[in-house]
Amino acid sequence: MSILSGLGSLPSRLFSDNKGPWGPKADGGGDDAPSTGPPSDPIPGPWGGERPSSGPGQGGFGQANLEAFIERNRRRFGGGFGDDGSSGGPSGSKILWVVLAVLALGMLLTTMHRIGPEERGVVTLFGRYSSTLPSGISFTLPAPIARVQKVNVAQIRDIELGSAAEETLMLTGDQNIIDIAYQVRWSIRNPEQYLFELRTPEDTIRQVAESSMRQVVAQVSLQDAIGNKRGEIEARVQEEMQRTLDRYQSGVSIRGVAIKQADPPGAVNDAFKDVTAAQQDSESARNNANAYALQLRQIAQGEATAFDKVYVQYKLSPEVTRRRMYYETMERVLRGVDKTIIETPGGVTPYLPLPQIQRSTPERQPAQ
Repeated sequence: MSILSGLGSLPSRLFSDNKGPWGPKADGGGDDAPSTGPPSDPIPGPWGGERPSSGPGQGGFGQANLEAFIERNRRRFGGGFGDDGSSGGPSGSKILWVVLAVLALGMLLTTMHRIGPEERGVVTLFGRYSSTLPSGISFTLPAPIARVQKVNVAQIRDIELGSAAEETLMLTGDQNIIDIAYQVRWSIRNPEQYLFELRTPEDTIRQVAESSMRQVVAQVSLQDAIGNKRGEIEARVQEEMQRTLDRYQSGVSIRGVAIKQADPPGAVNDAFKDVTAAQQDSESARNNANAYALQLRQIAQGEATAFDKVYVQYKLSPEVTRRRMYYETMERVLRGVDKTIIETPGGVTPYLPLPQIQRSTPERQPAQ
């Protein structure tokens, strides 16, 4: 623009005198031009033809037309006028520096990338995978040549399947139907595979989870599915999901599967609860019977062991053992009977109605 400004002052210097490039002006005033007389014949121009007229109201290429041409180009490249008609707009050099500064700032922002400790940056060069940036500060080519997409690899995501609003009915190995609700926890292990190998990662994980759960439930019974084998089912489903997703090269790691509900269908749930309660009562009665039988068995074994010990002593001294056993037996029999034994010198024991006598005798009152 400074060149154009210099060109604007050129016509004034060229036409500052009374002589033009085609000779003296027609109105005179110069040293060589006559002051009076009729106008002379037209003077041919340097490129042939007649000299263009420069008088007022003529359309020749004079100083005014050149300045107008320069001003139009100046406006086109960002020039303008102030309130007083003078040039007051920003110069072209300033605009150029502003544009360059904006471009430099944009390149700096799209070249330097800050990757968090839980993130990885996937770099694409012209839309094609190039590399993966670790955590920290990294530099790439500016956009749109290279683009960086940040992926959080530490976040644990979860997917709910078979919520209370919908039934997820599955067929068990013993031809029963079960309604299962479960949760799948997963995270991103390989960012580039996660971004470019799966079109819809969450939908893919959901479908793989449902397929794996149906496969495992079809191999167990209804009692196992709703009973104490839930942990085994969860581990088998997690293993099957991971194996399938690895074949897809999904870049996903399955962190766990948790079964939240395992019930029969709602239409038969009440009847099934009654059946389950009856089975539990039957199992409880069976356990009580087994416990009683075990108790009797232990008692019998104890008695048999005691008898064996007595028999060993009997073999050593039969008479003494026989008498001791007689005394012990009589002691157990007569322990709760009212009795009085009188031994007489003649060996005759007269009969005495001792029980009647004891009942007729008043009890002695304690001393006051």
